[in-house]
Amino acid sequence: MPDDIISDSRAEARSRWEGLTETGAGTPMGELLRRYWWPIAGASEFAEPGTKPVRLMGEDLVLYKDLGERYGLLDRHCRHRRADLSYGYVEACGLRCNYHGWLYDETGRCLAQPYEDIAHPEAGLKDPVRIKAYPVEERGGLLWAYLGPEPRPLVPDWEFFSWPNGFRQIVLAEIPCNWFQCQENSIDPVHFEWTHSNWSVRLAGATGPYTPQHVKVDFTEFDYGFQYKRIRTDTSAEDRLWTIGRVCLWPNGLFTGNHVEFRVPVDDENTLSVMWHFSRVPKEREPYIQNSIPTWQGPIADPATGRWITSHVMNQDFVTWVGQGRVADRSKEYLGPSDRGVVMIRRRFLNDIEAIKDGKDPKGVIRDPEVNRAITLPVAERKNFIEGFSRAEIMRDPFSRRNLQGYIFQTGQPAEVREAFLAAMGFSEAELEPEPQAFDPLAPAPRT
Repeated sequence: MPDDIISDSRAEARSRWEGLTETGAGTPMGELLRRYWWPIAGASEFAEPGTKPVRLMGEDLVLYKDLGERYGLLDRHCRHRRADLSYGYVEACGLRCNYHGWLYDETGRCLAQPYEDIAHPEAGLKDPVRIKAYPVEERGGLLWAYLGPEPRPLVPDWEFFSWPNGFRQIVLAEIPCNWFQCQENSIDPVHFEWTHSNWSVRLAGATGPYTPQHVKVDFTEFDYGFQYKRIRTDTSAEDRLWTIGRVCLWPNGLFTGNHVEFRVPVDDENTLSVMWHFSRVPKEREPYIQNSIPTWQGPIADPATGRWITSHVMNQDFVTWVGQGRVADRSKEYLGPSDRGVVMIRRRFLNDIEAIKDGKDPKGVIRDPEVNRAITLPVAERKNFIEGFSRAEIMRDPFSRRNLQGYIFQTGQPAEVREAFLAAMGFSEAELEPEPQAFDPLAPAPRT
């Protein structure tokens, strides 16, 4: 039977939840979200100095790396005549507008106004000019932005960023819906049975048998998010997905062990999906050092039909998110017992909105450098990622073998990234013939 959390949620007014979707400056949720760092690009996108237009929580910005290797995040428009700075050019220090040459540094200070500096040098006209600017830091091959008040917190140093001997890749996708319905997916264990496992059975042309069913789910809170746990008809309370489970990483992530998914609010109707993926190389390939993490863009729609792509794990998630509309109408939903985690995170955000009004830090904010050292998270397959496995063990394990056969999470992986992955792993395409039957990633691990 539904507990009091579920039954109570049915009586919630629409206005109680809709505030959680509003990310603009000055809105309660927008002010809360500005207390966190947000991944906005892959560092490999700036192998050479340059610019990239960015929209984050309704603000139009330009991300750049200058010739001095400094990153900056500025207002998209020049303070002078509002020209688009994403078409500006980087200098030894800062970004110069291509319209009249006004130059800005990473703090937003105007360093030069070429005509005014020559014609009226005594006036100091550039001195009071400032442009909106936000700090940028690199962590784990990602570029992170902070739009909130000072003093700023630390960019979380999650343990997976420093796991050794891994091939990493970053996948971006633009999703036409609100970020919060994407993040609610991070606390929804039962969707995996239908959105992924059973849907894959149907996409393979079969009408069954479907995968084992969920019979029990549970949700618990910890310092850096929530854990969700599950038991299926083919598992017991001894299974790793019940004893450890998966992590809804605060405030905007899903961490499953071999990857983390971040949902970044572009504005109230669009989301940037950022996938950071780790593949441990075989022991025979150690030590392996990856000098640059490739970043690529995954498509979400078939250009020939206009329909959403459904062939890959994350693409299947995208379909469920955008199918709720640009902003889901939660007054029309009918929650069940499996949605207890969804209600828990909604209420945590509402509580944190009140906390920051009282001058307190919200959940998961890290300020102590001693705490921020390879922060440990619950990992169901920890042994595989920390200790590694041999080439032969990879080939025997269904999950590892399936990941070798092709990138299962998003479509559109570039050929050069696939080639780099296989080279790192030490396999050839000829060794990796697909299995004939559908693959169930939630199946209990084989006993060794």
